Amino acid sequence: MIVVRVIFHLKFGMAKKASEALRNGRTIIEKNTDVPMRILSDITGKSYTFVTEMTFKSLADFETSLAKNFSNPDWQKWYDSFIPLVDSSYREIMNVVE
Repeated sequence: MIVVRVIFHLKFGMAKKASEALRNGRTIIEKNTDVPMRILSDITGKSYTFVTEMTFKSLADFETSLAKNFSNPDWQKWYDSFIPLVDSSYREIMNVVE
């Protein structure tokens, strides 16, 4: 089992818009892939940080999920509207040990 986290560092002042956008994106992603997604926001550390987190059985399942989203017109439209809110991002893929 793996956990995939995408860490977004937002442009200053974009937290409210990004929060709403991520909730809309989660609806599309969960409907498209049938995988629940959590949305986390910073309390300490670098401000204007949001994290999405999803759990998959394997890297192959994660790759299948990516392909489904990338080919979905609703996801593409959502992604195009979300990207202007983001300053930078990166992905962490972790093995679940226990």
